Amino acid sequence: MSSMQELFDPVSDIADRLTSAVTWESGARLWPSNEQQALTCCRVIDETHDVKTFAFCTQDKMPVRFEPGQFMTVSATVAGQSVERCYTISSPPSRPYLVSITVKRVPGGVMSNWLHDNLRPGSHLLAYGPSGTFTSTASTARQSLYLSAGSGVTPLMSMTRASIDLGLDRDIAFVHSARTPADIIFREELKQLARLSPKLKLFFICEGVREHDDWSGATGRLTLQQLSEWLPDFAEREVFTCGPAGYMSAVKALLRDGGHDPAHYHQESFDITADAGPEATMPSSHATSNTFTVKLSRSSKTFTMSASETVLSAAKKAGVAIASSCSQGVCGTCKTKVLEGTVNMKHNGGIREREVQKGFHLLCCSRPTSDLVLEL
Repeated sequence: MSSMQELFDPVSDIADRLTSAVTWESGARLWPSNEQQALTCCRVIDETHDVKTFAFCTQDKMPVRFEPGQFMTVSATVAGQSVERCYTISSPPSRPYLVSITVKRVPGGVMSNWLHDNLRPGSHLLAYGPSGTFTSTASTARQSLYLSAGSGVTPLMSMTRASIDLGLDRDIAFVHSARTPADIIFREELKQLARLSPKLKLFFICEGVREHDDWSGATGRLTLQQLSEWLPDFAEREVFTCGPAGYMSAVKALLRDGGHDPAHYHQESFDITADAGPEATMPSSHATSNTFTVKLSRSSKTFTMSASETVLSAAKKAGVAIASSCSQGVCGTCKTKVLEGTVNMKHNGGIREREVQKGFHLLCCSRPTSDLVLEL
């Protein structure tokens, strides 16, 4: 019997599948991150007073494959203007027939307010395929620490749901920060998941408590002392964190002060609360007067551009319509194959090395170092 256990350990086998991208790349079709299709809203769930989950299915009712923690870029026409925003997929890839995003209504936010006010079951929304490298498949660690704040809980919720769906009693410590108890997203579901998986440990901390809140938990902001009391072994865990930019900076400093190895730290590299304005051109590291010619292979259109510009910015100036969203090298929406020429690309995780090896680049963070021919 013991020899058989050495040959096949079902828990270890499940763990290997959970931390392998191959698990989520089988059984469903590939939806490229630069391909747009229409989704149908099937369900709208009120999570908190200002957070809703929107569940979608594809037009042909086929499953969608993605990795837990990835996001997709949605597109809508708001007040006559085309608006695109990135939202993390909160549903797990183990339930591929419905793809959900969980959206906080941001004061003055163009897309978030439009989604809350207009999206209903039966509504249609355009979206680009899943993308991103902030995923639990980035590590094979058996002990994890999930740190989130606000709607940054969504990618970690996808990871947690996937773990439970696969029947793996995985050692996950989930620490979530919220403004008040009423703002804790997925509070009851997380408690239910913890009952299903004894090794899932939950910790909530609220910045403040209102007069009528029934709350006996931790208050204030997460500190090294509090984290150490909850999890004396936090420095030994693989850390995944997502939340507002300020929160992630504070958490990174906290972990560093606590002796956590940065090599085992992963964070979502864009501010998930952002719902703001137009594309901002990334700063150039140096000025130059060099100009290059860019040719589009499919349309035969050409334009010239400065070496200090991003290819995306120059293309838009030339009237070339290219799908894009974050403009920070994160979402992967503007991924395009460079057929001829070279570029200097400084991305933030929106493209994989194997894609770069095949000639693909993110135009929003690529600057030419020669004349170019693009597959557009």
